[in-house]
Amino acid sequence: MKKYLKHCVAACAAALACTAPFAQDYPSRQVTMVVGYAAGGAVDAVARLLSQKLGDALGKPVVVDNKAGASGNIGAQFVAKAAPDGHTLLMAPVTTYAMNSLLYPATAGYHLDKDFAGVSTVGYLPLVLVVNEALPARSVADLVKAAKARPGGMDYGSAGNGSIEHVAGEMFKQQAGVSMVHIPYRGAAPAITDLMAGQLSLMFATVPTAVANLKSGKLRPLAVTTPERIGALRDVPTTREAGYPGFEVASVYAVLAPAATPQPVVQRLNQEIGKILQMPDVQARFQTLGIERAASTPEEATQRLGQELAQWRKVIQSSSIKAD
Repeated sequence: MKKYLKHCVAACAAALACTAPFAQDYPSRQVTMVVGYAAGGAVDAVARLLSQKLGDALGKPVVVDNKAGASGNIGAQFVAKAAPDGHTLLMAPVTTYAMNSLLYPATAGYHLDKDFAGVSTVGYLPLVLVVNEALPARSVADLVKAAKARPGGMDYGSAGNGSIEHVAGEMFKQQAGVSMVHIPYRGAAPAITDLMAGQLSLMFATVPTAVANLKSGKLRPLAVTTPERIGALRDVPTTREAGYPGFEVASVYAVLAPAATPQPVVQRLNQEIGKILQMPDVQARFQTLGIERAASTPEEATQRLGQELAQWRKVIQSSSIKAD
């Protein structure tokens, strides 16, 4: 046993000796932050904001590389297979990637809880339960009562089968004990358009999508899907306040690195991201995007990957949700 322990101590010392100078020299070149979606969306906006600030802090350029396709999976696959040296990072909508892992187990191309190391969570994007203004419901209780009284249930839209809007709708059906018919669209924009036109009764929309269309007067927000009220919609109650304390749905955003990235490098990135999230201009931009800031330790970010998988596995399996 003593010989074994001596060997372990020697191995650890050797590993630290290799890691220390590596971390001290990091970054040695340009850092790439991969986004698995096209430019212009919320994930891309957060990545560009953080990359600019992170580049200033690290003293090397941090560039955004949009590798769109396969519901974000192409970008995630690329980072999962990249060298674990801290020079390739992923701006990840973790909730979406957890759902992708569960809905596309054979083709996702990565294991969320095995192929990545959490660097830091950066925030979360809540959803808002919105209804067409012609619907008389003024609260979640009103909506549930109306849904139970309508034969066949109400129609609700989503950005597609397996999307976070779809999963939220199914989760609400279970907890509220109502019947609703899912109408999938190819994106949130056409779904919200039909909701405003009265072709749908309700939808769980992301905050930016909801806020951008509330001024039309054709939508009414009933609740946000977070434990606490959010800055962009201070007058809108939470689902907890509406009587559904277990109903919490938000898209968690985090910076991830390939698994086995040296811990000193991860810690350096984590510290810099934490500082960036405290900057007033970053806070203002997050509020504009409808994203609530939420920094974390690397350990918490890594644990969150498994938590997201566990949470959504239960909902997806119980609701028999299938991808397109």
